[in-house]
Amino acid sequence: MGVPSDEVVQIRHAAAAAGDPAVVTVSCPNKTGLGCDLCRVVLLFGLSVVKGDMSTDGRWCYIVLWVLPRRGRPGPVPLLQLCPVAAPFGFDTADLAAAGLQDAPPPAPRLFLLKLYCFDRMGLLHDVTRVLCELEFTIRRVKVSTTPDGTVLDLFFITDARELLHTKSRREEAYDKLESVLGDSLASREIDPATEDMLTCLQACPSLTPAVMEQMFNTDLIEEQSITTRGDNAISVTTDNSLSSVHTLIQIQCGDHKGLLYDIMRTVKDCNIQISYGRFYATQNRRCDVDLFVVQSDGKKILDQQRQRSLCCRLRMELLRSLRVALVNRGPDTELLVANPVEVSGKGRPLVFYDITLALKNLQKRIFLAEIGRHVVEDREWEVYRVHFGEEHDLSAALQSKIVGGVTSMLMGWD
Repeated sequence: MGVPSDEVVQIRHAAAAAGDPAVVTVSCPNKTGLGCDLCRVVLLFGLSVVKGDMSTDGRWCYIVLWVLPRRGRPGPVPLLQLCPVAAPFGFDTADLAAAGLQDAPPPAPRLFLLKLYCFDRMGLLHDVTRVLCELEFTIRRVKVSTTPDGTVLDLFFITDARELLHTKSRREEAYDKLESVLGDSLASREIDPATEDMLTCLQACPSLTPAVMEQMFNTDLIEEQSITTRGDNAISVTTDNSLSSVHTLIQIQCGDHKGLLYDIMRTVKDCNIQISYGRFYATQNRRCDVDLFVVQSDGKKILDQQRQRSLCCRLRMELLRSLRVALVNRGPDTELLVANPVEVSGKGRPLVFYDITLALKNLQKRIFLAEIGRHVVEDREWEVYRVHFGEEHDLSAALQSKIVGGVTSMLMGWD
């Protein structure tokens, strides 16, 4: 692989015309799921990958991504934090672990409760969400309720990427940012460490009814909805064992969407497949070609035909509709549901709540109630976002279609 650079992450901005992609290179020791973790951060910082190459010899990994901004800008620090540190004196991480010298994994980030009392207005929840994202807070759970007099209580369970929220200065920074954006809409704000009782409440959320699960997770319905929503969604996923004596080639041809490379890497990681070499290219007509030379966790090719079919079907479904969006009736109310798949590591796709609230703000839809919870469906964990629209119980079929289409387009980057 050659001698690694002193800088694990390098970003080179193209000197040509504006609009040309920046080049992000990552050179670091390999680890399971590294590509998935890097793609999650790229997605978090609002970047679109137009081209990518990655290779590894099993110990060292080299990744090059050509990226364009969707919003925000790339930064080397978040990527750097994901990369393993090179072991000294020629030892690899396995050697250090066997000797008891490997650093312990970092502790789970501390959880805090942000409590906001606000006066309701159009787009309020999205404005709060945008501030939290800009502050590098991760939203773990949300409970939002609106009283008849128009007062809103927002409860955000959050973690801080900087791990400084226990300090007065960091909390004051958050308060100042919230006050500057919300203005007179903000009545009071408070950030406190989450207690054990709060953590217990955090796990409690309404169950999904069989009808809702059928609507959101039935693969046949998802196929029909995707054909109706997009006409350019032809997806081809194939495997080939004839081109390499040691690797299985996975070839993917599909339409582009926001987070496409993350969805592929997440699925491969969840299926316990290791990538030795990968290549990604997005054309100007929003079509993508992906080649992945992979092995199983035992280092061998994927020879079992049933496993090949299972992997191809899983990839195809994740690319067809990685996020599930539906409007359902909950008694007299209409409820928007968005399901976000959770990785085996416990993490999910970032900025989903941001995109949902932005889409509803653009559609001029007020949010009466909102919450985030986790559910297990057929041995897979999903993060489910629930949104109620309040008094507008009877939404016409055209308006329902507009809401589902608007939210889906925002999540998939089709807007």
